[in-house]
Amino acid sequence: MTTQELLNIISTGETSKVQFKREMPRGDSILKEIVAMSNSLGGIIIFGVEDVSGNIVGLSPKDIEQYDRDISQMADNVQPTVYIQTEVVTIEDKNLLLIHVPEGINRPYKTSKGEIYLKQGANKRLLTDNSEIMRLFQQSRNLLADEMPVYGATIDDIARYQFEDYFQKEFGYNFEEKGLTYEQALKAKRVLRNGEITLAGLLFFGRNPQDFKPAFTVKLVDFYGTEISSNQYMSKPQDLKGTIPMLLEQSLTWVKSHLFSLQNGQGFNSIGKLEISEIALTEIILNALIHRDYYKNSPIRIMVFSDRVEIISPGKLPNSLTVEDIKYGNPVIRNNQMVYFSSKLMPYSGLGSGIRRALEEEPEMQMYNDIEGELFKVVFKRKNDSKPLR
Repeated sequence: MTTQELLNIISTGETSKVQFKREMPRGDSILKEIVAMSNSLGGIIIFGVEDVSGNIVGLSPKDIEQYDRDISQMADNVQPTVYIQTEVVTIEDKNLLLIHVPEGINRPYKTSKGEIYLKQGANKRLLTDNSEIMRLFQQSRNLLADEMPVYGATIDDIARYQFEDYFQKEFGYNFEEKGLTYEQALKAKRVLRNGEITLAGLLFFGRNPQDFKPAFTVKLVDFYGTEISSNQYMSKPQDLKGTIPMLLEQSLTWVKSHLFSLQNGQGFNSIGKLEISEIALTEIILNALIHRDYYKNSPIRIMVFSDRVEIISPGKLPNSLTVEDIKYGNPVIRNNQMVYFSSKLMPYSGLGSGIRRALEEEPEMQMYNDIEGELFKVVFKRKNDSKPLR
């Protein structure tokens, strides 16, 4: 790292990826910091800079040697192994020791006491909630939410005719012709595991999925005006329930019924063109249903305002994926089994082309990957500028 690059980093102050230390603190706080950064987006710990002021004080050669050795030993106590890098940069004759902590690919990382920390802004916090810990497993691909059994959901909670139709569509014949029993077919397609239905199986073939997962709905609200703080609604908030294919169909029907159709030079008796592309709406709602973070116990939200439509999916983009990545069709799949079912039952290819297709239809579509808030939001600008303020 160059001197100027380091000065630029120091000038912005401490963040979730940058920590200052005047000297080596007592105890195991640096070990916890390494664990927290590894479980988050990685970062740099800079020794020789005052924590609050950001003043550069520097370190002696003896301190640098000792700190480098101590930190290497601390890193050895992180489980699984994390590979840090150290670097010395000199600024105005003052030596600083930089500890580069990579973003972990084998989360969750733990201290020697088995503690799991995560960055929250410039601070770190101890994780104790099981759902948050499972999400870290998911990010390292060690534990997939959609393949986990749903407690209490059995074979009797499957709508058999829906699964039979799916099996027929995929193979061209029924499971009995393939020499399988109904239960064997469910196990073969990862719908049934250890006597319980998997989450993907429940959300695609369950009789009443929300009986077991009440938060996995689509919440719909049509507001007057442009502010979410408004307590006046065009229609009261409601939750859609059902399987993923049902939620897609119901969501599209609802959104279309709350938008305007524009004539755009067509004859008066023409049907008109929806002010937001139906193709783009389909792609984004489908993306939210399939790729959301199912470790977050919250609904997808679709909100209609007088000037825009927002579609909010629980969970930030996975595995360091950025908005720019998905614009160019670089997918990282969070829910493998749901993607597979979708490719057979819904207008979904799984090739990462959906976002590109939506952007072609709606070039002004905006996407926001809220890392701190752990959500992904898509905003469509409404085109009917002549409509009254609602």
